[in-house]
Amino acid sequence: MAVTAMPALSDHDSDGVDPDPGAATPFILSGPDETRVGVGVAALVAPTPAERLNDAVAAFWASQTPGASAQLLVGALPFDRAAPAHLYAPRTVAHAWPAPADAAWRAAPGNTSSAAEPPPAAYAEAVQSALALLENDGVRGHANLLKVVLARSLLVTAPVAIDTNAVLARLARDPSVTTYALPLPGAPSRTLIGASPELLVDKRGVDVRSAPLAGSARRHADKGADDASAAGLLDSPKDRREHGFVVEAILDTLTPYCRSLKAPSSPSLVSTASMWHLGTQIDGVLKDKDVSVIALATALHPTPAVCGLPREAARQAIATLEDLDRGFYAGAVGWADRNGDGRWMVAIRCAEFAGRTARLYAGAGIVPGSDPWSEVAETSAKFVALLSALGIEEAGSAETAHT
Repeated sequence: MAVTAMPALSDHDSDGVDPDPGAATPFILSGPDETRVGVGVAALVAPTPAERLNDAVAAFWASQTPGASAQLLVGALPFDRAAPAHLYAPRTVAHAWPAPADAAWRAAPGNTSSAAEPPPAAYAEAVQSALALLENDGVRGHANLLKVVLARSLLVTAPVAIDTNAVLARLARDPSVTTYALPLPGAPSRTLIGASPELLVDKRGVDVRSAPLAGSARRHADKGADDASAAGLLDSPKDRREHGFVVEAILDTLTPYCRSLKAPSSPSLVSTASMWHLGTQIDGVLKDKDVSVIALATALHPTPAVCGLPREAARQAIATLEDLDRGFYAGAVGWADRNGDGRWMVAIRCAEFAGRTARLYAGAGIVPGSDPWSEVAETSAKFVALLSALGIEEAGSAETAHT
């Protein structure tokens, strides 16, 4: 993969340690409020599913002496709670990331393929099947299903190795998102890269925050069309109902941990460069400051924004309807320190890169009233951030595939 070791760090990082010029792709989580960059691997947390991850992390910190190099854990939770998380302690940590210069690299449009998996028509059929489940058509195990999130992917293949530094630079242009990069286990070249607008959980001492997004509409270059898209989303009963499911579930999950918890009664519009979303900021004060961010993240994940409601019924529906291994897509990416503080973003607007390929992911929340081809269009809109960073367009987009 065409990646330099640390184009973003100076000779000495903000903690006064030397970056490792031989390191692989660094961990990066850089957003409007703060940045964490981790270089190299000092120690690994044993691969552990979400249900036992908090205990595994506690055991990891207990094994580290106060003077040990491990001061921060970084990594990701996969979408599947039964699959192992990927957490490790970097050798060096920085709190600044000047984004790499936007190189002239572009995927060669004439020689770059983009394969939809599944094709748009098959995805629309899966949405129709999900609607049948939501309408309580007698299928066992789904009688209480309120929402299910279905995803699809695009496999982009370029003629040469993709320059992920250029991709990261372009994603970082949008100040409303958190740009992230994470080297994945397995082949050395596997890297998860994205730009998430959605905060799963942030914990500092007794203060906890979550900022879920659910309900989406595409942005437009024309101001009139863009304003109409935003207004239509804010006034949409279907999207407000979908958003309400997510907020209620997060409040229910956090309530046992908190002595106070508050959220506005109505969602607000949240924008990125390519999308409008309905968003709600939830703020709480924990009963116990020693509750770790890992405990909170694994309790919340996956929220109805990326899975559905109820969680187990939605997970079963996804397993039935979605022929796709999500991996770390729709999981969470973030960091946790020795004190249990940290920040975890929902791993959306992302792709897994490996040499000449990039697998992009996007999903849509299906509730009663959803239109299959509108959901295809929504997923196409959500691909735009990564496709723009690659310098290409989706082949067979919703606009051309639905005839």
